[in-house]
Amino acid sequence: MKNTVLTFSVFALMVLGCKDATQVETVNSESNESVFTVAEIEDGTNSNLVVDLADTGIKIQPTMYGIFYEDINFAADGGLYAELIKNRSFEFPLPKMGWEEPHSVRYSLNEGSGFSKITNYVDPQGGNRRYSHTVVHNDETYELFNNGFRGIGVKKDAQYNLSLLLANADGIEQLNVALVDTLGTVLASTEIFPDAKDWKTYEAVFVSNKTEAKARLKITFKGNGTIDMDMISLFPKDTWKGRKNGLRKDLVELLDGLNPGFLRFPGGCIVEGRTLAQRYQWQNTVGPIIERELLINRWNDEFAHKPAPDYFQSFGLGFFEYFLLSEDLGALPVPILGCGMACQFNTGELVPLENLDPYVQEALDLIEFANGDVNTPWGKVRKDMGHPEPFNLKYLGIGNEQWGPEYFQRYEIFAEIIGEKYPEIILVSTPGPFSDGDMFEFGWEQMKKLNVKLADEHYYKSPQWFLDNADRYDSYDRNGPKVFAGEYAAHTPGVEDGPLENNWMAALSEAAFMTGLERNADVVLMTSYAPLMAHAGGWQWAPDLIWFDNLQSYGTTNYQVQKLFANNSGTDLLSITQDGKPLIGEQALYASAVKDTNLNELILKVVNTSNVSRNIKVKIQGGKVQTEGVAVSMAMEDLYAINSFEEPTKVSPQESEIKLDGELLEAEISGQSITIYKIKM
Repeated sequence: MKNTVLTFSVFALMVLGCKDATQVETVNSESNESVFTVAEIEDGTNSNLVVDLADTGIKIQPTMYGIFYEDINFAADGGLYAELIKNRSFEFPLPKMGWEEPHSVRYSLNEGSGFSKITNYVDPQGGNRRYSHTVVHNDETYELFNNGFRGIGVKKDAQYNLSLLLANADGIEQLNVALVDTLGTVLASTEIFPDAKDWKTYEAVFVSNKTEAKARLKITFKGNGTIDMDMISLFPKDTWKGRKNGLRKDLVELLDGLNPGFLRFPGGCIVEGRTLAQRYQWQNTVGPIIERELLINRWNDEFAHKPAPDYFQSFGLGFFEYFLLSEDLGALPVPILGCGMACQFNTGELVPLENLDPYVQEALDLIEFANGDVNTPWGKVRKDMGHPEPFNLKYLGIGNEQWGPEYFQRYEIFAEIIGEKYPEIILVSTPGPFSDGDMFEFGWEQMKKLNVKLADEHYYKSPQWFLDNADRYDSYDRNGPKVFAGEYAAHTPGVEDGPLENNWMAALSEAAFMTGLERNADVVLMTSYAPLMAHAGGWQWAPDLIWFDNLQSYGTTNYQVQKLFANNSGTDLLSITQDGKPLIGEQALYASAVKDTNLNELILKVVNTSNVSRNIKVKIQGGKVQTEGVAVSMAMEDLYAINSFEEPTKVSPQESEIKLDGELLEAEISGQSITIYKIKM
């Protein structure tokens, strides 16, 4: 049966402000439309392919597929960092944000139930400058609640570690701390007896009697009087690797499933800050948790239609934790630092060149923190945090999505000073936030002049753009800077903003594009989808690789594609052709081939973007293969199919066995599918 041309015509996405400081670009700006077109192909059309096992001399780098992490969409506090209490130390600019006192009377000395008065430390400890001086007039009615991050998620029979800093109890004999559901029913409770004048940490363990996504923490008191409270904290006991007060286990397990070669952190636009005063300063995110300085999150009010006034960074997840997570995942750490330029989509504030030294010193100190001997000042900080061994930092990014002469003037200073002291460190630069145009071309010219080793390119485009650009790197200069595709995602215009953007159309187009990344592994050394994750109840940006709420998480269709490629990346690039040419959209097929010398395995990736099945014959030459293998495939008739909390694996890989006739593989590939063939050599 003949299949006619199938076109999905959609309105271009209107972008308010910027998404991760990269505005989404439409493919066809004149018509303001973008299309995902399926070619006119006969059902069952045959394609004859040739795979050559001969050595191409091109290695697939272990860093080919990695993770880009940014604290956007409540990805850190309220997400990966498993703390369940919001504003636990009353450090938010509005210090009672996240807390409620239903029966409080703030302006009466002796009447009403009581109130919490935020007090400044006489001698503040680092970032911890405030505590609550709580006055209880009527212990039968005064209550203090914390709402968590869009609620507190607890699971039946699970254990939760509670801790509080208390001091100066005067008349307060006991604190009753409980978890309650939306109706006020107690899920778990404990009693705390303050017995010291000076600050002391009190701990208890909660066990919830039911599962609840929107629980609250409730504190009541026995006795009328006053007490000082700080660092009121609640963590699940079951964290990643069982670390006390650590990372949320299910989210890290999803990251681990991606088999990442690197972890880029901490962003993204939060690196730059909307102003220089609000930039990310890594040195404020290490050391004792209580001494880390709170910072407004850059995504707090970036989008007028997505306000998040309660979005701050406590830095419980700081640079030490990022390095440790990289180590856990077997991924190289790739930190990105500011270069003395605030986000150019916001203020674009510049530090004068003559005042750049402190910014460069931050970079030098970071290298010492990561790699330095324990007898160095920053190496000692790492040791004191429990990691005397170096983290073996190899890559360091200078600036995020900066552009123009001012950026390269600053980058050159960083490169000269760091290169002199740490010549082994590979610096990452950027041609700017867009994938083409004058700004992009200027950036590449400058990077070549400065002999940049790794260029960080970003693109958020329509699915059709990804299909049309599967050959993007075929023409890149093999002797110029190598490419780090540090942020990319297919945005399906016209789709409702949110999880629906993570549909099969987007993931399929990304897979086609990724075959082109692999085919150009001599130029493209690192790639990562962006953004990484989003809280379903508090996100600013979509699509995202992972969605989660207070209880659950799932990998999107895009996640499944990234996981499939990353776990089958291979070690050496091979040639796969049709009529002597690479398969780049010919009759809607895209393909790449690699071998894995560690597994002695041939791996073929074939993407069919047409909506009809295809027959392929793959002749394998230049070596011997076994006559049996495995096919791992994903296919969906509905291009708008998504994974969800209700159906987290609706779009996910299916495995089957395949047989070869000698060195010939014959197979039928479903329409709108990705198939990976693995054959032992």
